[in-house]
Amino acid sequence: MTRKLPIIAVATAPGKAGVGVIRISGQNLGALSTALFQKKLSPRQAHLQTLCDEHGQVIDQLIAIYFIGPASFTGEDVLELQCHGGPQLLELVMKRCLELGKAEGLVIAEPGEFTLRAYLNNKIDLAQAEAIADLIDAQSEAAVLGAARSLQGAFSDDINSLIEEITQLRILVESTLDFPEEEIEFLESAQARQRLAAVKEKLQTLLAGAKQGKILRDGIQLVLAGAPNVGKSSLLNRLAGEEVAIVTPIAGTTRDRVKESITIDGVPMHIIDTAGLRDTTDVVEAKGIERSWDSIRLADLVIFLTDAQSASRQDDLKAQILKELPPKCAVLEIVNKVDLLQESSETALSEALLVSAKTGFGIDQLKQKILELVGWAGAQEGAILARRRHLDCIQRAAEHIEKSEQFAANGNNSLELFAEELSLAQKHLGEITGKLLPDDLLGKIFSQFCIGK
Repeated sequence: MTRKLPIIAVATAPGKAGVGVIRISGQNLGALSTALFQKKLSPRQAHLQTLCDEHGQVIDQLIAIYFIGPASFTGEDVLELQCHGGPQLLELVMKRCLELGKAEGLVIAEPGEFTLRAYLNNKIDLAQAEAIADLIDAQSEAAVLGAARSLQGAFSDDINSLIEEITQLRILVESTLDFPEEEIEFLESAQARQRLAAVKEKLQTLLAGAKQGKILRDGIQLVLAGAPNVGKSSLLNRLAGEEVAIVTPIAGTTRDRVKESITIDGVPMHIIDTAGLRDTTDVVEAKGIERSWDSIRLADLVIFLTDAQSASRQDDLKAQILKELPPKCAVLEIVNKVDLLQESSETALSEALLVSAKTGFGIDQLKQKILELVGWAGAQEGAILARRRHLDCIQRAAEHIEKSEQFAANGNNSLELFAEELSLAQKHLGEITGKLLPDDLLGKIFSQFCIGK
C-alpha cells in the first residue's frame, strides 16, 4: 500500500444517490484544497464550493470540509467532498482532484487504506478497525450493536485488561527467578496461583463471548439435506417467508443449490437447499447432487429431512451424511409432511422433531432447536462481534495459561517455563489488537475492506 502518498477514493456505495462522498487523506492537503477552490478552507467547517474543470466549466456545486491532522479519522489531513451522487459526476470530480493533486503524488486508495492509516497513526487499534468493516457488513440489529460496541473499544478494553493482568503476573514470576531459594514462599505470599486462576476464568468468559460474537458476525451455514421430494424446498420457503425455491410433486425438481439468508432471533442464517440425494443417471441432476455433498462438508448445521411416510427407510442415507460432516457439525433430524398423517402415526414418531412446511406446524420449535444446536445463548447486553482470527488467538492464549498453571503447580525448576507460557499467552492476545501482528497478515486483513474505507 502507498502509505506515504496522499490517497483519494469514493467513500459511498456505487450507484445513483442524492449525495456521494469523496475522501482525500494525506500530509498537508492545504495546497490541494486551495488549488481545487481558489481559496483556503477553514478547518472543520462546511464550505459550499463550486468545482470547475481545467476549462472553467462547472463540474458540481458541493460541500467541502477540511480536517487538519491529527484531529481526523486517519490522523492525517483529510478533505471530504460531498457531491451530488451521480456515478459519472463522481468520476469527473475524482478526475479533477487527481489532475490537481498530481504534483503531490495523489493516488487512488486501495481497499481499507483509510482505516489502515487510522490504525497506523494510533487513532484506533486493529480490533476497532475490523469492527468498522463488520459494522458495514452487519446483517442484523444485534450485529450492528455488537460491531458498534467493538468500534467504541469494548472488546479492546477487555483484551488490554487481560494483557495487563498477565504482564503484572509475569513481572512477579520473573523477579522471583532472581531469588530461587525463596521462590515458593514469594509466589505464595503474592497469591500468584490465585491471580493465574482469575486470568484463566476471565479468558474463558471472553472466549464464550467471542464464540457468540462470531455467530453474530458470520452467521450459520445451514444445509437442508435428504432424499428427493421430502420437502426441503418447501421448508426453505417456509423459513424464508417467501417462494424462493420451486416446489413441485416431481422428485428431483431441485437440481442445484438454492441459497437464502434469513435471521432467526437476530442470528444470520445462510440456508442452502440442496438437490435430493439419490443415485441417478441424469448428468445434470448428478452434478447438483455432487454440489449437495460439497455443501454438507462445509456446513455448520445439517438439517436431515425425511417425510412422515419414509422416515424409517432413510437410515442408510443418514449414516452416509454423518460420514461427510465437518468437525463439530451437528445433524438435526426432522420429519416433514406430518399434516398427511393420522394422529396415531404422529404418536409413533413422537421422538422425532415433527414439522409441516406446508402448514407451519412445528416451525417455531424447529427455529429454537436450530439456535440451541449452533450454540446461540441468546442476545446479551454488552455482546461484541468477533472473527475467526480473534477466536484462534483467545483459544491459543487459553492453552498457554493452562500450561502455565501446570508449571506453577510443579514449583521448583518450572518457573522459567511458567513465565514463558505467560509470555506466549500475552503475545496471542496482543495479536487481536494488532500490537504484535506481522505486516503480511496486516495487509491481508485490510485488503478485505471495501474501497473508500
